Amino acid sequence: MERELALEFVRVTEAAALAAGRFMGRGDKEAADRAAVDAMRAVFDTVNINGTVVIGEGEMDEAPMLYIGEKVGTGIEPEVDVAVDPLEGTNLVAKGLPNALAVVAVAPRGCLLHAPDIYMNKIAVGPKARGCISLDAGVTENLRNVARALGKAVRDVTAIILDRPRHAHIIEEIRRAGARVKLISDGDVSAAIATAFENSGVDILFGIGGAPEGVLAAAALKCLGGEMQARLMPNGEEEVARVLQMGFSDPGKLLELDDLVMGDDVLFAATGITDGDLLRGVRYRGQTAETHSLVMRGITGTIRNIYATHILARKPRFVARGKDCGEE
Repeated sequence: MERELALEFVRVTEAAALAAGRFMGRGDKEAADRAAVDAMRAVFDTVNINGTVVIGEGEMDEAPMLYIGEKVGTGIEPEVDVAVDPLEGTNLVAKGLPNALAVVAVAPRGCLLHAPDIYMNKIAVGPKARGCISLDAGVTENLRNVARALGKAVRDVTAIILDRPRHAHIIEEIRRAGARVKLISDGDVSAAIATAFENSGVDILFGIGGAPEGVLAAAALKCLGGEMQARLMPNGEEEVARVLQMGFSDPGKLLELDDLVMGDDVLFAATGITDGDLLRGVRYRGQTAETHSLVMRGITGTIRNIYATHILARKPRFVARGKDCGEE
């Protein structure tokens, strides 16, 4: 994929962030998500790719746009797989909480895992701890190995995990090992990415979250030189059947980073919607708005922070008592 496409995908995530950001703190996560989807889909129509959505808003009968299998782009080569989350953290936006993102990952056709919308068990670290984690090892063993790789004591390692009852035993073991815990209410894509940035204060991700989010996080970590291991967690016979139907011969197979994202030719873009550990949220300033985005390219390892000012659509002039009052 050409490097010029990187900026095009930032335009896609910026559009989604600008639309969703209007709903911050308004308590309506469905409206926020709908606005992000509409805006992202509209900008995709201008991007010169022949794209197929492999991770999106659901199956065709569940989502009007950005559904799995939908074609996006102008139809011009390259042929690519597209993974999207127009609003990663719907609850975060609705409640005005940090770390909501608009996210896109793109790779050549067949290079992104077509993950079903079920749970996935994950562990992730940044580049310094690459090769030091195992999903099949115990929590304490992983913490000790990561601490050794980072040149820290275990007590100085910070693990990040979704605050869910299913994680109570993991949280208890992290604390017993002496490490620190950062609990998050939603948004494990940004949490996984944070492990690859030293200034984030996060060293390792544990826990079960969505499989589509796992692929998006893996794309980012592939660009950043980090590591992720994962395993699908189908619940019941129906989900097992779905996994098998999607081509997984073994639903319980350990998935390494190269299984989630094949090859290094991957682009990842994210724009902050609410303020977070990595990205600043959207700022609206009357006729303009400011965004902060991250765009990365796996084949070169380039990481770019993009701060943009957008001119918002102006409302028409209006007249009051015969006087031209300018823009409303």
